[in-house]
Amino acid sequence: MQDYRKLRVWQKAHCLAVDAYALPAYLKVPEGWALRDQILKAAISIPSNIAEGAGRGSDPDFVRFLWYSMGSCNEFESDLALGRDVKLIPGAVLTRLGNQVSEVRQNLTRLIQSVDAKR
Repeated sequence: MQDYRKLRVWQKAHCLAVDAYALPAYLKVPEGWALRDQILKAAISIPSNIAEGAGRGSDPDFVRFLWYSMGSCNEFESDLALGRDVKLIPGAVLTRLGNQVSEVRQNLTRLIQSVDAKR
């Protein structure tokens, strides 16, 4: 078992989730409530799966949970695109969060490759 808090990808994913909590300010209208909940669930899921996988005790389990995090990155990004298209989230916020999730995805990819190479 490794300390997930020391993983750079978890740190970045955690920051992304914290920043996603600023979105409810833009999604206060009733039409935005479902999207807000969906975005927050995806954002929370990214670092949560990294942490859970790190505690599983085996590299195959760890990689599986990293892939779950990758899926949550895609879900988060898709939800942001919907927020953009229905004009509920401002462009500057979308760009910032989009850049963050891209960086998390790149870090996940590198970590998955690294753990797979050890096996």
